[in-house]
Amino acid sequence: MISARSDDALALERQVCFALAVASRAVIGIYRPILEPLGLTHPQYLVMLALWQHAPLSVKELGRLLALEPATLSPLLKRLEAIGYLERGRDSADERQLAVTLTDTGRALRERALDVPPAVIEQLGLPVEDLEALHAHLTKVITAARKDPA
Repeated sequence: MISARSDDALALERQVCFALAVASRAVIGIYRPILEPLGLTHPQYLVMLALWQHAPLSVKELGRLLALEPATLSPLLKRLEAIGYLERGRDSADERQLAVTLTDTGRALRERALDVPPAVIEQLGLPVEDLEALHAHLTKVITAARKDPA
């Protein structure tokens, strides 16, 4: 049996990537049953959050906000359009851009989604202050990870 010393740089429990991966799966798992009544998956919920805050958006700008590649974003948008939450069409200001706008149904869904954050906080059982501090630290990690090493 292999045992890891507490100072072992390769010990699984010391890996930031491991903690982030497990935490991400666990938290997204909490969202699943909360989002189900809204007819949304977690990635679709993120798209809707961006649109509720910034719509209309070009597909390119939406992808930038969500840090998603077009190949990942396109199926999400198609599904959300199919269920009637958004519409895609050419931007009147720039015909080369595909614009994403909310439908009335998509805008109305926002009211129901207001129950999501408190439900997640309740499920996590952590103080809001701890979650806000975690968010701030993760934002720093994201910024650091995105820096151009050159």
